Amino acid sequence: MSTRVLVTGGAGFIGSHLVKRLVSMGADVYVVDNLWRGSLDNLAGENGEPVLDLKDKFNRIDLCDRHQCVEHIRNFDMVFHLADIVAGVDYVFSNELMIFQNNIAINTNTLAACIANKIPKYIYVGTACSYPKHLQMHDSVTTLTEDQTYPAYPESAYGWSKLMGEYEAELAMKEKLLEVAMLRFHNVYGPNASYEKKRSQVIPSLIKKAIDYPSEPFIVYGNGKQYRDFVYVDDVIDALLLASEKGGNRGVIQIGSEVPTSIKCLAETVANISGKNIRIQFDESKPTGDIGRISNCERARQILGWQAKTALEEGVRRTYDWIRTDLARKYGASSQSLPAV
Repeated sequence: MSTRVLVTGGAGFIGSHLVKRLVSMGADVYVVDNLWRGSLDNLAGENGEPVLDLKDKFNRIDLCDRHQCVEHIRNFDMVFHLADIVAGVDYVFSNELMIFQNNIAINTNTLAACIANKIPKYIYVGTACSYPKHLQMHDSVTTLTEDQTYPAYPESAYGWSKLMGEYEAELAMKEKLLEVAMLRFHNVYGPNASYEKKRSQVIPSLIKKAIDYPSEPFIVYGNGKQYRDFVYVDDVIDALLLASEKGGNRGVIQIGSEVPTSIKCLAETVANISGKNIRIQFDESKPTGDIGRISNCERARQILGWQAKTALEEGVRRTYDWIRTDLARKYGASSQSLPAV
């Protein structure tokens, strides 16, 4: 694979996994990332060395800056656009204006640079948070298809910003300015996910709490009845690569496990994996977010030949082991005596 590829947000959670897979396939891979949430540590291979030449193939730039985008997003065969501002539910609802404005700028500038510099392929990553609020507020399990985003009414500014990114990419596709593949992810988890308190999402957050227990209580936001569609990062990378080959100009394709998992069930799974006798506490004063959403991945099967393979317990176990190892690496301590992050 001699393709010259750019990954925006390539030092982040999903982006770093994609970069490693592309490098292993022989692609000529470049990364742009402002390291707001990503880390160069994520780009290290099994030997601890970076999987690409950071001096020549990594650029720390702000995609909110149109000039920098046009300057650095050029001479590529394809661009995987994964960069955005996102974090856990508490952070998202506390910083809505900033998240919306930054993501709109990031998406618009990246796409504009791809068009201006005649990039042939653009792979855009959206989110299930873009579905209308009323479709995600039912106590019973609600399965969603790609055509249910309009009339639009996402619950969060994050969901709105990512939906506008889809819409803008679709406009460029309709005008035949470049080939566009669009994936809509449900809740992705796995190694390299941020477990920092202020920015972590639910699975790494619960794993970090389990590692810290009993020095810190194991508190779950909400009543635990809310459910999500959790999909493991390796399966997501498979989908991204297939989308770059088969998903061009085929519209939005959602990616998920199609399995509803309540946060209560997830917390119990994490507690069991920890091997500790953890007392789970639910804090209903904290934001719960949407009650639930589940993917229907028929389009992914038909167009990409893709479906999720990794069972939740196996994926959570891998993620738990990675977070525990990463904490010990950073702090040189056993998993029972690590500082809060």
